[in-house]
Amino acid sequence: MNTQKQRRKRGVILSPQGWQKLRDARLESENKENFGERYTLEELSERTGLDIGTITKVLAREEGVDKRTLERFLGAFNLELDRSFYSNISQSRLDWGEATDTSVFYGRTEELAILEQLILEDRCRLVAIVGMGGIGKSALSVKLTEQIKNNFEYVIWRSLREAPPIQAILANLIQFLSDEQETEANLPESLCDRVSRLIDYLRQYRCLLILDNMESILRGGSLAGVYREGYEWYGELLRRVGETSHSSCLVVTSREKPKEVASLQGKTLCVRSFQLSGMNSVDGQEILKVKGLCGVEEECRAIVERYGGNPLALKIVATAILDVFDGKVSEFLQQNTAVFGDIHDILEQQFERLSHLEKDIMYWLAINREPVSLLELQEDFVSPIPSKKILEGLESLVRRSLIEKASPTLVEKSAAHFTLQPVVMEYVTDRLVDQVCSEIFLEKPALFKCHALMKATAKDYVREIQVRLILKPVIDRLLVLFEGCPRSIENRLTQILATLRERSPLEKSYTAGNIINLLCQLGTDLRGYDFSNLSVWQADLRNVKLHDMNFQNANLAKSVFAEAFGGVLSVAFSPDGKLLAFGDTKGKIHLQRVADGRQVLICKGHTSWVTSLAFSPDGRIFASGSADSTVKLWDVETSQCLQTLQGHDNEVWSVAFSPDGSRLVSGSDDLTVKLWDINTGICLKTFQGHTSWVHSVGFSPNGQMKLLGAVD
Repeated sequence: MNTQKQRRKRGVILSPQGWQKLRDARLESENKENFGERYTLEELSERTGLDIGTITKVLAREEGVDKRTLERFLGAFNLELDRSFYSNISQSRLDWGEATDTSVFYGRTEELAILEQLILEDRCRLVAIVGMGGIGKSALSVKLTEQIKNNFEYVIWRSLREAPPIQAILANLIQFLSDEQETEANLPESLCDRVSRLIDYLRQYRCLLILDNMESILRGGSLAGVYREGYEWYGELLRRVGETSHSSCLVVTSREKPKEVASLQGKTLCVRSFQLSGMNSVDGQEILKVKGLCGVEEECRAIVERYGGNPLALKIVATAILDVFDGKVSEFLQQNTAVFGDIHDILEQQFERLSHLEKDIMYWLAINREPVSLLELQEDFVSPIPSKKILEGLESLVRRSLIEKASPTLVEKSAAHFTLQPVVMEYVTDRLVDQVCSEIFLEKPALFKCHALMKATAKDYVREIQVRLILKPVIDRLLVLFEGCPRSIENRLTQILATLRERSPLEKSYTAGNIINLLCQLGTDLRGYDFSNLSVWQADLRNVKLHDMNFQNANLAKSVFAEAFGGVLSVAFSPDGKLLAFGDTKGKIHLQRVADGRQVLICKGHTSWVTSLAFSPDGRIFASGSADSTVKLWDVETSQCLQTLQGHDNEVWSVAFSPDGSRLVSGSDDLTVKLWDINTGICLKTFQGHTSWVHSVGFSPNGQMKLLGAVD
């Protein structure tokens, strides 16, 4: 770099920090040496050796003086001229590039004050302004630059919206900072050397650089802050600017926080990030007024709250209210929709940039409706995901400004809870409904398999919201797809169920539970439906007539019945359909009346899971197989254990009575099938030969035993 080139002389003035330092030193001196009386201009002239005209220029900060003058003035009060004490106001060079027009700008007073402190007082070298699309990052960066430009010798604002190569940006910045002395022709080819050249200028002069729309050079489909291929040197630029000592400042705006900022930032460090949230109610209403919307204050406040104070969203919705509703805010609010048109497009752009894990997290946050902790979120996933991965996904979404941290509950004071802004919540919910409807119509369940449309275990008010905003809209849109025919929807759901049983029995999923909840929403009679050997998660069965429904060997651990159980592993109806037996993970068997769901009795005796149940043909006895390797016979009237059949060496997965009720057959994980005499409890015969566990056994109508199924 040509460091010998002649630069034009510049006058300097006291910076705000320098003026404050001088003021404090003057007050201290006046109190000590002048009995608290202010120095006159004549006394200041005598003390500093400067003429009165020059002293006036220094104090007024409107005309430039040379550095030697400031040194003499400050030295008179025992102060040394620090680089932060002065700036070149009259001859600063500015290049606004494609900066936004901020002639109409409301609010953000507090935000501007914080950013000004970070840059001017805290002397931050790198500041990132992050926030969701439309929140006003670009406008704020321009307004900030206008306010503090006089503290810098060079100011340059550049947009990265079109993703310019790093070589071009570096050449452009260096050319401007060198007063056009440097050109592309004499710049080094190496990107490392170009960054070093830029750092030299940032050290030599006090510069303010603004790079807007940094998300344009970041990669979609991965965690936040990862660069697109070929743009990695932008990250190196941020790192070098943040780590190297200099007197300048680089400000970047982005929808997601660059990883270098995340790793380098700290409350007392020279790298900071500033999360820009929505405007307050008063300033948001000013935007509506400027657009020509004059509604009742309460209605306008409701609009601002619905859109989280997002300036761009407020401008879009104000235009829509004027064009479509003739300016009547109340009519728009009655539509109960916030996501449409350009607002939808903004959110769509951000959602499409997410990784698969981030999308799953967003869907679950929309389903849960209220703030949830990392642990609660982890329990929602079908396939186990390490908490580390979920934490990375949450951190990435926070960096993208798409999720919010909620205040911890009183119960879990240390647990961070996460949720979505109202507009984002509506967008993700609507996307979930559309995707699920498409999957059902095409018989290709994906989200439908991995996400519960309604959580039966949720609080009552949350479950009601899930029914109203997810379950019912899915039914409504399916009715459109199936031309208003509920029967066609039932047939399609039944087909998905049959395919699931055929291809993936006992696969962990929400498919069967979602189907039950949808059929209940349709008002379908569930008698005769077969959910045996399936995972039935998050099904709300409290108001469902369970007669003639088959839940044998179903995994009902996340479903809800009229009474509380441990994890339900086995279900059986009495022959007359009046009683329903449940076997749980606590070794208990519960008998309920089907008519009113009232519990009749509880049988206790097993020491492990109750994995299979069957009633005798006359309904007076029922048998239970357990993971404790035993089969027990119970009296339906008294809950007394009549017999304990021992002989299996492992879990008993299936039991069945003969047509005359005199014999019982059981299949076990020990690869055997045993035939028992009910009256004596003696094993009449053991059948061997299978290579894996026997999950289903039974008798033919003539009493001959038959094997219905085995894993081998």
